[in-house]
Amino acid sequence: MRLTVFWERMAEHFGTAGYADTFARDHVMSELGGRTVHEALDAGWEAKDVWRVVCHVMNVPQEQR
Repeated sequence: MRLTVFWERMAEHFGTAGYADTFARDHVMSELGGRTVHEALDAGWEAKDVWRVVCHVMNVPQEQR
């Protein structure tokens, strides 16, 4: 998954790109090794794997995954 697609999906789920970025900057998830989305991506996690974690944690409906 390309980062552009990842951020598009984040914006679709959270309603705006701004809120998606705030979540990605502030929400620490144990599933990401105690990292935020931004930290996980910066640490080299694949966007598709981060998206899967976000989907799991935030209960993203299957049709939006």
